[in-house]
Amino acid sequence: MKVSSRGEYALRALLLLGRNRGKIMGIKEISDQTLVSIHYLEQLLLQLKKLGYVTSKRGARGGYTLYKEPEEINIGEVIRELEGPLSPMGCASITKYEPCPLEEGCQLKPLWSLVRDTIAYVLEKTSLKDLLENQLPSIK
Repeated sequence: MKVSSRGEYALRALLLLGRNRGKIMGIKEISDQTLVSIHYLEQLLLQLKKLGYVTSKRGARGGYTLYKEPEEINIGEVIRELEGPLSPMGCASITKYEPCPLEEGCQLKPLWSLVRDTIAYVLEKTSLKDLLENQLPSIK
């Protein structure tokens, strides 16, 4: 699994909106503080709005704000919705399984499954609130 700029930039925007709860932030302000182009942010914020994470207000004083509370925004869910499956290999994916001709007796599949499970565990146990408070889950 590789998080693309799409996933990282969306998380940057959510973090900024989370740090500014209750404030409507204009697209230029978000762009300036996240270092993401306005054009790309417009696409990301529209998708985040469709997914129910942010809301927008039109007009001269318009902009974006979080729709959900930070503790209700699960990072695993956000990444899956923006990036797709968390598995590093199709043969280990639960949601987008892809068969492999070498799969029977494959000694790598357990490794890819462990990687998938570890990534999923950390992301599923992390909320936007956790990120805002620097409270990441332990994998021990």
